[in-house]
Amino acid sequence: MARTVKEQDYAAKRNEILDAAQRLIATKGYEQMTIQDLLDALRMSKGALYHYFDSKQAVLEGLIDLLLERVEQRFLPVLQDSTLSALDKLQHFFTTLVEWKTEQRPMTLTLLRVWYLDENAIFRQKLREMRVKRFAPRLAVILHQGLQEGSMTLSYPDQTGRVILSLVEDLSDTLARWLLSKEATQDDSLLIEEVVAASTEAVERVLGVPSHSLSLVDAQALSVWMIPSENNPSTGSDKGDPR
Repeated sequence: MARTVKEQDYAAKRNEILDAAQRLIATKGYEQMTIQDLLDALRMSKGALYHYFDSKQAVLEGLIDLLLERVEQRFLPVLQDSTLSALDKLQHFFTTLVEWKTEQRPMTLTLLRVWYLDENAIFRQKLREMRVKRFAPRLAVILHQGLQEGSMTLSYPDQTGRVILSLVEDLSDTLARWLLSKEATQDDSLLIEEVVAASTEAVERVLGVPSHSLSLVDAQALSVWMIPSENNPSTGSDKGDPR
């Protein structure tokens, strides 16, 4: 029992550190945030902090893992709902990702600037692996259900989830890099919509479902992400990735 309480206390303090880091990243940016900022916010010694995280990079990795866990927790009730079809569950998965990132837009934009720095190429790959590891098994459950219902046509449901996530990650990378690199205009938005439509069509074909069965990113969500942000240090406006 004592060990369980100790583990709970450790997890609670770890999450407290990560929540403080999230607030600092949202207000100062990851590059500007220092370990000392975190220590001051938490009123904690460096030795105590290093008991949980041994570097600033480790804090960011922990934060990403926590954010992914929170997304997963929002999705789990739907996954476990026996009244929903496989397509409904899959659509909810995509919608949950978009809604959550839209709610976390300032944080998402800040993290995007960190992710796409050249020196973070290895870290980006690690994050991609973390996302696949967490979500691919969840998608496999949905795909097995789709096979049983006859709503999907695929031969390898346990592996197809990884393929879907790869397509979504590619869409994410394409939109993020493109939107962060320039001012998006009304004409540009048409190209963005085509990229989203092509990715959606690819996912539908992999699953063997009819066209327009799914929506990776809807028009309203795209319009929100086209709105300039005030905190882009390089261009004067931030564009983010709705995925």
